[in-house]
Amino acid sequence: MTITEVTTKKQKELFLDAGRVIYMNDLNWICPLDNDIEAVFDPLKNNFHQHGKCTRWVLTDGQGKPLGRIAAFINNDKAYNYEQPTGGCGFFECINNQEAAFLLFNTAKQWLQQYGMQAMDGPINFGENDNFWGLLVEGFKPASYGMNYNPPYYRAFFENYGFETQYEQITNFLRVADPFPERFTKIATWVSQKPGYEFKHFRVKEMNKFAADFIEIYNDAWRNFDNFVPITYATILESFQKMKPLLDEKLIWFSYINGEPVSFVVILPDANQIIKHINGKLNLIGKLKFLYYRWRGVSRMRAIVMGTKQKYQKHGLESAMFIKVKEYVLPLNQYEELELSWVGDFNEKMMALHHSMGGKFSKRHLTMRYVFNQKAV
Repeated sequence: MTITEVTTKKQKELFLDAGRVIYMNDLNWICPLDNDIEAVFDPLKNNFHQHGKCTRWVLTDGQGKPLGRIAAFINNDKAYNYEQPTGGCGFFECINNQEAAFLLFNTAKQWLQQYGMQAMDGPINFGENDNFWGLLVEGFKPASYGMNYNPPYYRAFFENYGFETQYEQITNFLRVADPFPERFTKIATWVSQKPGYEFKHFRVKEMNKFAADFIEIYNDAWRNFDNFVPITYATILESFQKMKPLLDEKLIWFSYINGEPVSFVVILPDANQIIKHINGKLNLIGKLKFLYYRWRGVSRMRAIVMGTKQKYQKHGLESAMFIKVKEYVLPLNQYEELELSWVGDFNEKMMALHHSMGGKFSKRHLTMRYVFNQKAV
């Protein structure tokens, strides 16, 4: 086995093809877009390069066939917020061979140590945690767009190497046709009629305004969570731009109280129901297929992020926004399921909201950490 840092076009292709080799016979796997993965490693497309660094490797056999891959990252805005300086690893794929897996982990570890890191989280992304984040350990079924999928045997690789779970990420789901619980609906109706309360859906032509409102709400809502780093305008505007090919303006809602932005929910049609037909390739044929299947429509939505300013978190705003979404989607007779993904097990308020809506369990991912000096590997 040979492990090589990815620097050439051929090596990039091998890195991308590693997933296609490993999941060749797995009908549940949906190949992520090559463009989405490459964008993570492109400083012109990922603003995290402005305050960090990353690299990646591909593992091949004697004939040059990919056996696995891994990437390592350092986000300087977060690395030093922990007990020990902590980097990350992600985009891990590997054949069912522990020796190969440990070689990949060791390579990422050694690179991180060169830059003073003493631990690594994984599998994570060099970006926000709504994409390519977490190890799937329960719910091995087709993933929604941006959510990690992996074989069950990956868990043993991580745990045997020495990774320990930092937190769980829970994904729940709702059947669109099922009514919300009575109490949830009563609260939503009451809130929507309160004086000074206003609900607006997203408009692409006002993207800059909604991006600013998003930042104001998000940075207030999450400020007390451990190791929180405020989101930047560049990051959220970049995210909104990436959403444009798929977003439905009436699936993204903001709440205002006397004109102040106080809450939001961002829901997108599940692009993976389109992407599964193109094997990750947005070449001419892939683009034509994408346009065709987008025209046909999808049956699943994904709530990718919600947030409410702390002083308004018991006002029932989320209930009212989800009612607005339901009022829009039910007459369409298109969507069957809404995935609520993902919520850290430390976020008790959001978990309670999922349950109050009638959410049912779907998937469990883990964010794990390996502290380098805990044992020799």
